[in-house]
Amino acid sequence: MGYTALYRKWRSKDFDDIVGQDAITRSFKNQVSSGRVGHAYLFCGTRGTGKTSLAKILARAVNCEHPINGNPCNECKNCKSILSNTSINVYEMDAASNNGVDDIRLIREQVEYPPVDMKYKVYIIDEVHMLSPSAFNAFLKTLEEPPEYVIFILATTEPNALPITILSRCQRYDFKRISVETIAKRLELITKEENIAISEEALDYIARMGDGSMRDAVSLLDQCASYDFQQEISYEDALKVLGAVDTAVFSDMISALRQKNIQAVMENIATVLEQGKELSQYVSDLLSYFRNMMLAKSVKNLQGLVDLSEENKNRLLKDAESMPMEEILRGIRLFSELLQQFRYANQKRVLLETCLMKLAYPETEGTADALQQRMQELEEGLRKGVRIVEDASVLGGGKNVSENPVETEQEKTVKLPQAQFEDYQELKKNWAVVPSYFPQPMRGALVKSRIYPGKDKKSMLIIPMDDVSRNILSSNNSLEEVLKEKYRIEYHFHIGAAEQRERSTRYISDEELEKIDMPIEITDN
Repeated sequence: MGYTALYRKWRSKDFDDIVGQDAITRSFKNQVSSGRVGHAYLFCGTRGTGKTSLAKILARAVNCEHPINGNPCNECKNCKSILSNTSINVYEMDAASNNGVDDIRLIREQVEYPPVDMKYKVYIIDEVHMLSPSAFNAFLKTLEEPPEYVIFILATTEPNALPITILSRCQRYDFKRISVETIAKRLELITKEENIAISEEALDYIARMGDGSMRDAVSLLDQCASYDFQQEISYEDALKVLGAVDTAVFSDMISALRQKNIQAVMENIATVLEQGKELSQYVSDLLSYFRNMMLAKSVKNLQGLVDLSEENKNRLLKDAESMPMEEILRGIRLFSELLQQFRYANQKRVLLETCLMKLAYPETEGTADALQQRMQELEEGLRKGVRIVEDASVLGGGKNVSENPVETEQEKTVKLPQAQFEDYQELKKNWAVVPSYFPQPMRGALVKSRIYPGKDKKSMLIIPMDDVSRNILSSNNSLEEVLKEKYRIEYHFHIGAAEQRERSTRYISDEELEKIDMPIEITDN
């Protein structure tokens, strides 16, 4: 006989062997022991949680000649017949490929005949939500009032897709995801029995990768076991075999994004691809890391919420502390949208690089949370006493603040008419919001620009940071109309170059200047 996959070899044989579903298994053991077995059951839950295994165990238990405390003995001829899939009294149907009225009509014809050498005929219909509406309608009467020797067991991962008429005719049992600890204990038992040498860290990682599914976890263990039969499977070996990414890679990515170091971001992606990792899995894991950072900033005790080693947990806490909550939530949104785009994309790497660019530079995105992040970055720089460099390139190696915040030039005072001074102050105060009124690329050009008073009473000077922004602003004449509508400011805007800005100029109204220069009159008391 050929090799049997571990998940098939270690499929549960009785109710006690099913882990993680204690309430459900106890209920069925009592039903079998007392003889109060229903005629229709609906098993709901995600993949690999034991739905089909329990259905087969129930089929053996109700027909077992020598049941043991509600469990099948698995030794009598009835149990062996069902275990070997040779019994004509247990019928399994995959509704994904047999979903028509004719398939249901065949069942309706079969239930008229009593079981042969057994007490019950058991019909197990997997993925029952795939049945067509007409098939459901044809199934209703038989499901509601079958012969007393017939048991229907319906299994599905999408109970919401079932008609209410089907749900109301069945006893519903919801199978929950299996905990990581429970899966790890089961895997440890399998490795001991199968003589598989594997480290505890690798075993815990496989249990986490199972994502609540015992079958998935056992299949991953089977995959890792074939990597090296001579030596112990380490945590690094498990990462290589499963195509997963170590947490340290995500921490490096967070650091690069916070520093706006696009060179390091691109090298991080290149390293992942060179190791043969799948980009969809990488983005999914990165999304999970952002979720963990969100929890780290929200709750005090991460026990049971984040499954990481102590070293990785400390790294996570450090990364969460360095990134504002708004930026974390924005990252979760961007990566969630990216996973949706990956379904139909041919150039996944380009989409990922674009997504990371948006996350590093919020000015490239026109959403509200991106604008809020941009404003927070500016406010943070002002609190630190650091001026923003206007002529820095967006992709210039990750530095967007001046290394020397102290101005060395002698300050110059310019007197402005009172009306122009008030308009300038109002516009300057709201300049961070002005870009949100425009679509791209106009928005990005305004974000990278500064506003100054013009040479006459009815003009303002806009200084872009780079030539690209200056060209965009020069070709767009809608700025005056928009500012007139939003702030009732009627000015003609001139587009200048970065070198035109007088960095050490202080603007003051003529009225304020007169107050400062007001003569002092001395009187006798």
